[in-house]
Amino acid sequence: MLYKLRRRAEEEKGFTLIELLVVILIIGILAAIAIPSFLNQTSKAKDSSAKELVRSSQTAAETFATDHSGSYAGMDAAAINAIEPTIPIVASTSHAYLSGVVSAADNYSVTTTSVNNNTSTVTRDNAGNVTHSCTSAAGAGQGGCVGGTW
Repeated sequence: MLYKLRRRAEEEKGFTLIELLVVILIIGILAAIAIPSFLNQTSKAKDSSAKELVRSSQTAAETFATDHSGSYAGMDAAAINAIEPTIPIVASTSHAYLSGVVSAADNYSVTTTSVNNNTSTVTRDNAGNVTHSCTSAAGAGQGGCVGGTW
């Protein structure tokens, strides 16, 4: 019996064509499932960059108000950039940028745009309430913008 097993093991030295095709098919199915998931992650990362930038802009806006006796009046993109020079204020194809600033004495709105043209906004109203909103250029629920908020 042991002799038969050894002889059979020596005769079978490779994989059959069917076994190789089955393995290739399984790898193809797994790749078809995984690749779209990874592609969506890059969009979320780009939107994350814009969200981080708008939060930095929010901090700079609060610093502006501290320096101006609690007033946001006169705050613009250049003023935010002067407080935090790492905040880009010029449109770019390689990184998010500060795309809009609207201010009054006791409220403001700061907007950033990501590389994939999604926007993230932080708004402070007259009562001091802060809201976060977003819009997606690709449609609802794309990237990091779900339901218009983040």
